[in-house]
Amino acid sequence: MTQRLSEGGSHDYPDRPRVAVGAVVLRKEAVLLVKRAFPPSPGVWAIPGGGVLLGETLREAAEREIREETGVEIRALDPVAAFDVIEKDDTGRIRFHYVIVDLAAEWLSGEPRAASDAADARWVTAGEMREIPVSRRTQRLLSERFGFGV
Repeated sequence: MTQRLSEGGSHDYPDRPRVAVGAVVLRKEAVLLVKRAFPPSPGVWAIPGGGVLLGETLREAAEREIREETGVEIRALDPVAAFDVIEKDDTGRIRFHYVIVDLAAEWLSGEPRAASDAADARWVTAGEMREIPVSRRTQRLLSERFGFGV
């Protein structure tokens, strides 16, 4: 998710939850993943995505965020998962609170390149997922909803 400020202020220590989207993009025998560059979960591979802008639909946000973060063009489809990411600091204050909706998506064009807040972006096979630190939530979603990696 992009680390820029929004109309509601910083993403760190928010005054309310932030709405975000992710897109599950499968192509051939691989899934599009990004290595997160910033908190929460820096260095961990996950489904790409980011914040929803005011007036933007979930599908529009997913298409824009994947294009900005990876350079890949997609067609966003239906939601496949929704969850919270709540992270507290050492004093118990909420540092991040995201409500994330992941959508299925079709690859249209483009090859991944890291941009925006991604340290890396690439197509990852099920075998490669065992070799890199992938978010447990990403692993579970790909396995349970898409039969990927089983």
